[in-house]
Amino acid sequence: MKTKALLLTLILLVSLFIGCAPQEPAEQPPATTPPADQGQVNNPPDTTPDVATSASIVDNEGAFEKAISNTGTWIIATLKDLTFDKELVLDGEFKNGKKDDAGKDILQRKLALYTQDDQRNVTGRFTLTAPKLTINSPYAEITYGTFKGDIYVNANNFKLVNATVDGNIYFTTDEAKNTFTTDDAKGPSTITGKQELKK
Repeated sequence: MKTKALLLTLILLVSLFIGCAPQEPAEQPPATTPPADQGQVNNPPDTTPDVATSASIVDNEGAFEKAISNTGTWIIATLKDLTFDKELVLDGEFKNGKKDDAGKDILQRKLALYTQDDQRNVTGRFTLTAPKLTINSPYAEITYGTFKGDIYVNANNFKLVNATVDGNIYFTTDEAKNTFTTDDAKGPSTITGKQELKK
């Protein structure tokens, strides 16, 4: 009888011990940054950005240079006018976090030279000034702002979206020139200088 009582007590103690032991927290899904679009100016707090799909919101020249590098982000949104006295290079191939109809990742690189409100109304447009901007990223675009200087396009599918280029656009390949577009759906773009092939 004593053995049975001892055995029951032991089972009860083990059950209590297991029940009171600290539990491992349930595995949380990794924090993600939703794809920014059209110059979104807020990154969610406490997230780890994915260089493929997150945005860089910049208000100084150093942050801008880092964001346009091949280790930067697919969208670079400025909060004010920025001026450089040296050449800038938009480099790297980036995905925007979306898929096409076939389920493939969509490539895109955006210089968003503007801010917007939560209804996506443009609230400010900015000017990026540099003697030269070289476009090496495919599917790159300048949106809703002004670039002051000359642009050299090495990559395909470069686009202006309601933007102004106060300077010339030089294309270094026939394909880069032939795939260049301006998106008039969001307003006409303006190029004050010439557009020509310069191999």
